[in-house]
Amino acid sequence: KTQLKMSDKTLTALIDSYTRESGVRTLERTIGQVCRKAVVRMSEDATIETITLKPADLKEYLGAPKFLRQEVEKKGVVGVVNGLAWTSVGGEVMPVEAVTFDGGHDKVEITGNLGNVMKESASLAKSAARARLSAYGVDADFFEKHDLHIHVPEGATPKDGPSAGVALTCAVMSAVTGIPADNTIAMTGEITLHGKVLPIGGVKEKLLAAYRLGIRKILLPKENVADLEKIDAAILEKMEITPIGDVNEALKIVLLRDEVSK
Repeated sequence: KTQLKMSDKTLTALIDSYTRESGVRTLERTIGQVCRKAVVRMSEDATIETITLKPADLKEYLGAPKFLRQEVEKKGVVGVVNGLAWTSVGGEVMPVEAVTFDGGHDKVEITGNLGNVMKESASLAKSAARARLSAYGVDADFFEKHDLHIHVPEGATPKDGPSAGVALTCAVMSAVTGIPADNTIAMTGEITLHGKVLPIGGVKEKLLAAYRLGIRKILLPKENVADLEKIDAAILEKMEITPIGDVNEALKIVLLRDEVSK
């Protein structure tokens, strides 16, 4: 204990940058790797009696970080929103992108290694956007004259499930209308064809993922509010969680209409 010291900040940096797991086996092995390298340094240099590791020292001991913390856009971006996903190693903030092309013929391309359920959610998102064109001053035949591309980055990672419905709809509607989406917000929720928002799983993991990235505004299905009891009160106090029951509520919050003229 007196020969090798790691602060809480160093340990947190090690966890964030070098491990992705639901348990702690990889963490234990990684700490062991640090300890062995420290022993080697001490055996090679007798003048070293103690080693105090700072976050910046981890690269020397463990190599380049295996996992980089993604940056969240601070300003509104057209066609890009933050979805929340559950994975086998916990929650993740999942960017969802959409773009439209003039001169198209209602073609939809969906990329990002998505499973069948998520592809269906993308189709639902397009239908939900089509049903709301007039409410946003867009011509009813918009899709007949445009193609749509939906992409969820990190294509090497398989993604599936219905909980991206709200995020997909907001991304598509932003791309169609040209209205920037608020990237300080993250969202989760399945949608029906008529736009009702349904409950999802993994609420705790998803909210913690947003918290880690500094995202404090969350859109959550109303029926999932009870799940907030499982989250540490100290974290909830710092987050602004808005329950939604319909995708229209999400669109009003996410789409920054005031920025269109800027």
